[in-house]
Amino acid sequence: MSGFDKEAVAEAYNRGLALEKAGDRDGAAEAYRQALALDPDDHGGASVRLAAMGRGETPEKMPDAYVETLFDQHADDFDDILVNQLRYCVPLLLREQLRTHADGAFNRVLDLGCGTGLAGVALKDCAKHITGVDLSERIVELAYDREVYDDLYVGEAVGFLREFEEEENANPRWDLIVATDVFPYLGDAGPFVTAAAARLNRDGLLGFSTETLPEEALKGRPYKIGPDKRFAHDPGYIAEILADAGFETLAMDDIVVRLEEGSPVPGHLVLARLA
Repeated sequence: MSGFDKEAVAEAYNRGLALEKAGDRDGAAEAYRQALALDPDDHGGASVRLAAMGRGETPEKMPDAYVETLFDQHADDFDDILVNQLRYCVPLLLREQLRTHADGAFNRVLDLGCGTGLAGVALKDCAKHITGVDLSERIVELAYDREVYDDLYVGEAVGFLREFEEEENANPRWDLIVATDVFPYLGDAGPFVTAAAARLNRDGLLGFSTETLPEEALKGRPYKIGPDKRFAHDPGYIAEILADAGFETLAMDDIVVRLEEGSPVPGHLVLARLA
């Protein structure tokens, strides 16, 4: 939180957590708003908690500073938390989905939100060249140690898709773009899907996971921040933005994304081809 009063932000944010836990939602909202005023970049995700309580507008995406801070803080325990505690296996499910719906190897694969490289490991047998991208520099360092990526970059997914250039290629494209745990940090996923379409070769594939909530919880909204402070998406909305960007949906499989306090989190594993 460089440039901000870290102690004051932490005091306000922690006070909000305590008040929220005690059931004082008004007091918690006031504390979170104070933290947000002190730190407009929102490293602590105060805006996310306000939206989850219904006391603030739902953001179009998680604040970059919040996502970066979150993953930097948990980098060293990332795999243990994700795989052993949360039973996360989406990259392996994606690999099986690709076996069903796609033939052969991919010359160039882009793994957005690559984390420590779980998707890279799952896809290495079918990819000649894999590029990994993550917002957390510490996470990218751990992915480098896994030695499954040919190139690694620190960056935000949509910004990377829109702006990335290679020395020998001003507009590089990929055969497969994967984002196995990115959409829970995006609300409005349209810009991501549109940017991905622009970076895929003809008949290129886009594979990603989403989390969802029952219809009565979504209340007709395309997305909302759920009780676990992550975005849940309506599958109809996902199908719509894919079609708008020129994709044909090959699969939208019901999956358990991970566990949350021991309970399964429902979602979808989506594979689409650029038509």
